[in-house]
Amino acid sequence: MRTVDHIRLATEAVFSQRLRSLLTGTGIAVGVAAVVLLTALGEGVNRFVMGEFTQFGTHIIAVNPGTDATSGVSGAMINTVRPLSLQDTESLRTLPGVRAVTPVIQGNAEVETTRRSRWTTVLGVGAEAADLWQMAVQQGRFLPADDPFRPRPFAVLGARVADEVFPRTSPVGQRIRIGGQRLRVVGVMAPKGQILGFDMDDTVYIPAALAQALFDREGVMEIDILYRPSVTSAAMAEQVRGRLAERHGREDFTITTQEDMLATLGDILGMLTLVVAGLGGISLVVGGVGILTIMTIAVNERTPEIGLLRALGATRRTVLLVFLGEAALLGALGGLAGLGIGLAGAGLLHWLVPALPVSFHPPFILAAEGVALVTGVVGGLIPAWRAARMDPVEALRTE
Repeated sequence: MRTVDHIRLATEAVFSQRLRSLLTGTGIAVGVAAVVLLTALGEGVNRFVMGEFTQFGTHIIAVNPGTDATSGVSGAMINTVRPLSLQDTESLRTLPGVRAVTPVIQGNAEVETTRRSRWTTVLGVGAEAADLWQMAVQQGRFLPADDPFRPRPFAVLGARVADEVFPRTSPVGQRIRIGGQRLRVVGVMAPKGQILGFDMDDTVYIPAALAQALFDREGVMEIDILYRPSVTSAAMAEQVRGRLAERHGREDFTITTQEDMLATLGDILGMLTLVVAGLGGISLVVGGVGILTIMTIAVNERTPEIGLLRALGATRRTVLLVFLGEAALLGALGGLAGLGIGLAGAGLLHWLVPALPVSFHPPFILAAEGVALVTGVVGGLIPAWRAARMDPVEALRTE
């Protein structure tokens, strides 16, 4: 039997029982639609988080006080963790390959003017923070490169803070009060938006030494280092580790490279995508069971037809391929319907909720259709094999 005849027989069998084929293909369609929709959401979240994370720039290393290793000595008995300091920041600045360094101290405080006040996030940073985090200044300038231990009382406002505490007025040159300290506004940052849930526009930037006094902190929360592209992250991390271990007498700090952060995020989000794809795969299994059931019924109903085919000279292989082709066609058509539903559903969801990230990953889409086709073949394999093994004489006797 020619390939064209196989296709014709499978197509006629599927479309001669439209309702039954529709119900059978629906299980496959639901599974494929679930895979496409869920993986689109998962991939969208993946790209969104990666994009948000890299807004701070690349070639960045973060140093935090304390180590992520666990020792056998109780912390209540002895505490030798030395906080990171402004002196550490200045020492790291002299390392080869370092482009910029900034300490980071974060807290919440009330920002007051003569007429308005509001609580907001206050970041104590260095003069290079704007360049290191790839932030632009809209008005005025960023914090000047003063003596880090005796900086002038200057402040830079985020875009939202500036609009709310100085409406219809340029904040540059104005005076504000933060926690009892009087500061002069020297600049306003361009809108940056939220990064991983942190609103950069609802922030006031002040010198790190002033933030230490404001929040009564001995050290700094973090030191961020921007290094040159010609230096590898591993080499830069080793330099930082050696310098701080020499200053502290031991390694009581944690160094995190951007590759480490992105790799961890990538692993988590990749696992999330696989999990949601697996949930859709369960629906595909259910669809495969549906094809198995329907094809078994079809073989029982078409036993005389099978006997006639064998009597006319059709081989067992031919009968096997006829029923496998029907099952594969059911799986393929159900998969195509599911692709259409999934793509349309994801597009509609993004249209209704524009903030919801949706991104289609072609390998997952192709894999979903391939799995639908394979599911159809696997589901029809046992009934097709049973049909091929029938005795033609016994099949012809069946009414």
